[in-house]
Amino acid sequence: MKESKDDLLYLAKLAEQAERYDEMVEYATAFSKKESQQLSLEERNILSVAYKNVVGSRRAAWRVLNSIEQKESKKDKGKDNVEKVRQYKSQIEEELLKLCREILDLLKSHLIPQSTDPEAKVFYYKMEGDYYRYISEFTRGAEKEDAATKSKNSYQEAHLIAEKDLEATHPIRLGLALNYSVFFYEILQEREKACEMAKTAFDDAISGLDNVSDEYYKDSTLIMQLLRDNLTLWTSDMPEEETDK
Repeated sequence: MKESKDDLLYLAKLAEQAERYDEMVEYATAFSKKESQQLSLEERNILSVAYKNVVGSRRAAWRVLNSIEQKESKKDKGKDNVEKVRQYKSQIEEELLKLCREILDLLKSHLIPQSTDPEAKVFYYKMEGDYYRYISEFTRGAEKEDAATKSKNSYQEAHLIAEKDLEATHPIRLGLALNYSVFFYEILQEREKACEMAKTAFDDAISGLDNVSDEYYKDSTLIMQLLRDNLTLWTSDMPEEETDK
């Protein structure tokens, strides 16, 4: 694209307001590749929102189709319908894989190498972990294992930097703990580990809440609530002997 970085940023914002997220992705990707310097906080967030929407809508569609497939497979006369659902689901999976690979390539080739401050690095490694996690949700066999391994590695890299350089109340550190714990719970099925991680992040943030800046307070407390909601849900799903550990 010939537009300047500022033009592309404006167009991405316009696309967001118009809820044309596929075009928002195009503009955001273009301005992310425009210069060999790290993105601003605003640019980073716009890129994240763009991909979150295009991938999120397809993840939601995949979950609906997966549920329908399971229901149809239980019906005596549902065999023909199951095949139709699988074909449609496969189409969604192809779209998901393409989008996830696009953002992962952008992160690996541009964004992570250009990031210099800890906040940006945690943001990008978390994002990398998220999109490998999304791939592991719908793939199978070796491909699923590979995506899960890469997701864990990315989350762990972000976790190490966050613990060293970001306050426990920082919304990016809390968002990382939220998503990394979900990874342990949903992908690896390590439920005790997921609960332990979410609880530690929540308790550490509570301890520092009095000192959190006005800039971060709203975002931090919102994510803390999500951590607590997950903990409540997860502990209620666990056997009693595991819940007490």
